[in-house]
Amino acid sequence: MSEFQDKSVIVTGGAKGIGKGICLAFAKEGARVICADIDEDAGYQIEREADQLEGAIVFQSADVSQSIDCEALVASAISQSAGVDILCNNVGIQPTGSYIPAHEVSEFLWDRILGVNLKSFFLMTKFCVPSMKSRGGGAIINTASVQALQSMKGVSAYAASKGAILSLTRQLALEYAEDNIRVLAVNPGTIDTPLLGEAIAASGGDDSEIRKQLAESYPVGRIGQPEDIAQAVLFLASDRASFITGDSLCVDGGIMARGSWA
Repeated sequence: MSEFQDKSVIVTGGAKGIGKGICLAFAKEGARVICADIDEDAGYQIEREADQLEGAIVFQSADVSQSIDCEALVASAISQSAGVDILCNNVGIQPTGSYIPAHEVSEFLWDRILGVNLKSFFLMTKFCVPSMKSRGGGAIINTASVQALQSMKGVSAYAASKGAILSLTRQLALEYAEDNIRVLAVNPGTIDTPLLGEAIAASGGDDSEIRKQLAESYPVGRIGQPEDIAQAVLFLASDRASFITGDSLCVDGGIMARGSWA
């Protein structure tokens, strides 16, 4: 029997891309997963895809930048599974219109990106921790990015949100270590998700050529798949990682190891 059998898991931004991979991976291991997303079509589709899996996925529409939606997700987990064991703060946005210099970013766009990418992590943690404490512990896995470690032009709000996630991860790990709640992060490199497709389309370049160039830029010779991140998340959430907290894991095909001279 998997150690995740009947575990209660919440995944934000869970209907597509990395989040979908995480939801399906936990459900395959027997977990009861609440998939939170604003994309209802994709959310109900992942419910159907999980029908034959060992566990289950229940979709719940939620804008996790809003506290009322976050609180409702935790209430559903308590109602359905008596609490929360694992929280995957995965949701993230990088609108194509945000690829501009910092002085051109509107206050509205900055607030929206930070609200989804960072504030939601705080809100979901705020409402999940009491349940985890009552159950004797838990795990919180935050999806950050290699953009938290190094950066590029045109991504000021996104980079700020991802860097802040790593700092928040360290702080929360110390805050709740004595409650047996571990807090960790993953730093994905380029992953084959709808977000990547949108960015390539917005660039106006040839999709297949850009993907080829991206793959060649990685030491392992390919970009990542959602399943690559999902397997790392499962490990970090498992008892095999019981002595790991307050740190982040790069799942990036070696890109962070490559210097500018390489």
